[in-house]
Amino acid sequence: MTRRTQAERSDTTTAQLITTAQRLFGADGYAATSIDAVAAAAGVTKGAVYHHFGGKTALFRAAFVREQEEIAATLERVAFQQSDAWAALRHGCRTFLEHCLDPGFRQIVILDGPSVLGWETVREIEYGHTLRVLLDGMRLARADGLIAEGNLPARAQLVFGALCEGGMLLARADDPVAELPSLAAEADRLLGALRI
Repeated sequence: MTRRTQAERSDTTTAQLITTAQRLFGADGYAATSIDAVAAAAGVTKGAVYHHFGGKTALFRAAFVREQEEIAATLERVAFQQSDAWAALRHGCRTFLEHCLDPGFRQIVILDGPSVLGWETVREIEYGHTLRVLLDGMRLARADGLIAEGNLPARAQLVFGALCEGGMLLARADDPVAELPSLAAEADRLLGALRI
């Protein structure tokens, strides 16, 4: 049996802490989740959490980034399955809104992220993941002659902002599942305004 290196053990512990934090922050929210609870659930000491992340906010940031990585991968997979760039954009927007129904994503990304990390940090992280996927999709649609020339980064941010507001509406709705179809239709109409 090969012994793992210190770096491998450290990577394993870090991944385990992020997974545990993602689950707890997603279920209970930032305010109600303590470092002690994460450490206990991950089977490590509180000191190990501080060693790997320095504090609760850094651990939350890692959980937020993991959520962004997962939704970006989902959006890329959905886009790849579509017949053209326009269908990829439409399905991607709907998929993002559907993903906002997931309680963990909703809690970490939509509800707690902006207040814990600040708007600029949230957008910086999203720009590398979900917003990047949307902008890439819009660039492909423009290359296919489906979207008019113009400031695509600004358009992507405006569309993304609307999708995030849609996610917030879902997060605060009494029945988010019932609200999804009308919000998805509105997002589709908004996106349709960009089409040539």
